[in-house]
Amino acid sequence: MKPRISMITLGVSDLEQSVRFYRDGLGLPQIESPPTVAFFNLNGSWLGLFNRESLAEDAEVSAEGSGFHGITLSHNLASEAEVDAQMVAAMAAGARLVKPAQKVFWGGYSGYFADPDDYLWEIAHNPFMWVGPPDEA
Repeated sequence: MKPRISMITLGVSDLEQSVRFYRDGLGLPQIESPPTVAFFNLNGSWLGLFNRESLAEDAEVSAEGSGFHGITLSHNLASEAEVDAQMVAAMAAGARLVKPAQKVFWGGYSGYFADPDDYLWEIAHNPFMWVGPPDEA
C-alpha cells in the first residue's frame, strides 16, 4: 500500500455557508461537484464538504457531537509572514480565532482558527522541514 490521504470529508451544518467560507473566503479551488457535496483541490488530495447528518448516516454513526472533534487539519506554509497572512484571511472569511499565531514550543510558528462548524485548522511554519508537496518548498 502506498500511504496517502486522498480526501478529507467534513460533515457541515450549512453546505452553502461552508462553500462560501472555503471557496470565497480562503480561496480554495472548487472542483465541479454535485449539488449535495462540494469538493476542493488540495494539491494531491481533496477536501469534501457534505451535510453532517447525511455523512453520519452514510457511516452508520450518530451525527451528535460537540466540543473538540478529536482532529485538527494543518496547513503548512513557507514563512511566519505567510502564516500571519493566512490567519488574517481566515478571520476575514468568518473564521473564529482559537489561538493567535505565535512561536511554539517545538521551535516553529503556528496559530489555530475554527471554521463555521468548529473544525480546527492549524496554520503553521516549520523552519526545520517542509511539510507538503516537494515542488512548493
